[in-house]
Amino acid sequence: MGQEHAQRPAGVRRRTVLLGAAAGAGAVALGTGIAPAQAQAAPFVRGADISWMPQMEARGYYWTNSAGVRQDLFTILKGYGITAVSLRSWVNPSSDPANGHCSVEETAQLAQRAKNAGLQVLIGFHFGDTWNSAGVQNPPAAWAGLDYGGMRDAMFDYVYHSCNVIKYYGVTPAWVKIGNETNSGICKPVGSLSRPAQMTGLLNAAYDMSKQVFPSTPVLVHLAQPQNLSGVENFLDAYRDNGGKWDVTGLSSYAQGGNVPGVLANMQTIQSRYGKPVMQVEYGGPVGKPTQVRDSLRAFVTGLQSFGGLGTFFWEPEGYPSFNSYNSSAWDESTRRPTAALDGFL
Repeated sequence: MGQEHAQRPAGVRRRTVLLGAAAGAGAVALGTGIAPAQAQAAPFVRGADISWMPQMEARGYYWTNSAGVRQDLFTILKGYGITAVSLRSWVNPSSDPANGHCSVEETAQLAQRAKNAGLQVLIGFHFGDTWNSAGVQNPPAAWAGLDYGGMRDAMFDYVYHSCNVIKYYGVTPAWVKIGNETNSGICKPVGSLSRPAQMTGLLNAAYDMSKQVFPSTPVLVHLAQPQNLSGVENFLDAYRDNGGKWDVTGLSSYAQGGNVPGVLANMQTIQSRYGKPVMQVEYGGPVGKPTQVRDSLRAFVTGLQSFGGLGTFFWEPEGYPSFNSYNSSAWDESTRRPTAALDGFL
């Protein structure tokens, strides 16, 4: 990204420790009177995760609209009715273009660009130095040797610091997502699902610090594979039963065609059973089958709207295979034009 770090006022600094060091004992006590989340009914959200955008731009990639005219990516996405972007953040990422970057500073800068373009922002914390997902939940390297108490303090500090950096850039996120596809837990083994009290304590630390900085911003937990209802319920039961705090249940689903109705039925069950609105925070499909992806996206949008789901995010629609070998985007690299997939939002 090449930008110098902004000079922040003292109040934006981390409360006790640097990212690369073990947290000191005793996190600052939370204040009382945190405002409730505003997760009530709102216009259905059509969104896209575009976290690769700055790294692609830095390497000369660009996008054209459906007429083949080069245009700002935000402008093109807004033309499809997209009103929000999702941006991930890693703790101490590498400089690898596809699997690194996304430090909180870079994420905050991109969030500021999105805000200036008139888009809402979802900030997603992976709590790792690179990808975490349903099958992988590795803590940041700087946290790996910490016991539960130390890791909880590190979580307090990291989220508090990160949210203040985002706030410093003038952005109040519309949503904050604590963890990424945390079906098996978080920062394993300390926060594994098999240690539900510790898992909940880590995520509650993240929830509380998000609310400390952004009191009115709804906080999501995020589960993958809603087609496997019991897997989602295993996490949510353990989290709820140990005092877990969350406002929205985020779900990843890339289901296509005839598989969509069953996934929607499970999403509705999850919403009803836990009393939290659901949001599809990841969606996509084969770039070579754009009409199939379009029709499946339409089915998700219509289905989620029918029972009060909050929205759908297309995951990295701008990605080109030559950049990252990702083949479920929504742009044709040969023409640089969006495929029919994005018409599912219209």
